[in-house]
Amino acid sequence: MKIGERGQVTIPKDIRDRFGLGPETEVEFKVVKDSIVLRKAPRKLDLAKWRGRGRKAFAKMGCASVDEFIEDIRGR
Repeated sequence: MKIGERGQVTIPKDIRDRFGLGPETEVEFKVVKDSIVLRKAPRKLDLAKWRGRGRKAFAKMGCASVDEFIEDIRGR
């Protein structure tokens, strides 16, 4: 396999399938000793979208917050 004019390479299909690499998959490169390692970048969790979603469920259980719920189940 050769690197193209713009520095691009094609990852073989069997490797893409095995590791779930598709279009728009973020990858990162690392240098390990004298080798270049390509790996799938870890997914970043967007926790902001979940903020406040459990409020109604906790209210049904009689708790005003997650902290209150945790204290309750710990018996404090």
